[in-house]
Amino acid sequence: MPGKIKSSVVAALCCAVLGAGAAGCGGDALENWDPLAAAPLSGVEKIQVAGRSVNVSCSGDPDKGGPVVVLMHGGGDGLDKLVALQKTLSERNRVCSYDRLGAGASDPPDGPQSFAGTGKILTGVLDRVAGDAPVVLAGHSLGGLIAARYAPDHRDRVKGLVLMDATPPTMAADIAKAIPESATGPAAELRAQNLAMFRGENPEKLVMADGPVRSAGDIPVEVIQHGKPYLAALPEYGPRLERAWTAGQRAWLALSGDARLSTAEDSGHHIYVDQPGVVVQAVERVTEQAARQA
Repeated sequence: MPGKIKSSVVAALCCAVLGAGAAGCGGDALENWDPLAAAPLSGVEKIQVAGRSVNVSCSGDPDKGGPVVVLMHGGGDGLDKLVALQKTLSERNRVCSYDRLGAGASDPPDGPQSFAGTGKILTGVLDRVAGDAPVVLAGHSLGGLIAARYAPDHRDRVKGLVLMDATPPTMAADIAKAIPESATGPAAELRAQNLAMFRGENPEKLVMADGPVRSAGDIPVEVIQHGKPYLAALPEYGPRLERAWTAGQRAWLALSGDARLSTAEDSGHHIYVDQPGVVVQAVERVTEQAARQA
């Protein structure tokens, strides 16, 4: 398509890099806590976290025991995109998902969000849906980035990670390097759009800071990257973006001494849609291993 990039490519890249942390909502504990609401959640409900309404969905036997799997959607998506994956996983596990502030049916944020703020919201959600049970976080794209940033500071609770084409830890710098400031046309537009998103110009108002990968200990971690090089569709600079993305997936292996990288060969960015079986198997492996180590 002369003079422009296919909209699907732009959308995919925007979702891919829309990536990290959220909140700006103060408070470490749940507000307006209702003791009667402590019964296990079933289906879709809204809970109060730090004074904000957060949309949550849970399924699977709450009495099954073992780790609770928490699915984390990508940028521009919501928990509704994860319904099929959640249904499949809940046949063997307790599984929950939630809309972050500014996404889906949850409240919008009060202002700019950060990793620390997003962590507070996630902690409030985990308090409600998992209690004292160990947790496996399975995040796609932005959700994977948030999960990977959260886990090192919450080793007492997060006992496993599955990252589905997670936004790399240095994606802002990667984009700025792969598409130089001197670029023109569609590439320049894409560069400007994505760097703006990292500054917080996105629906979740997430201000995304690059940073090193910190260790979460020796928890089981599975990193799954896409196999179809959709980023290469960007004229001239696409191959650089693909190489940067691949390097970013390898970088996540530093999260744990027990991390592995695999490729969903027939998948684009939305691996849980294109090859759901790959994701289901990875989540079940990590959950079973986390249960044995608990």
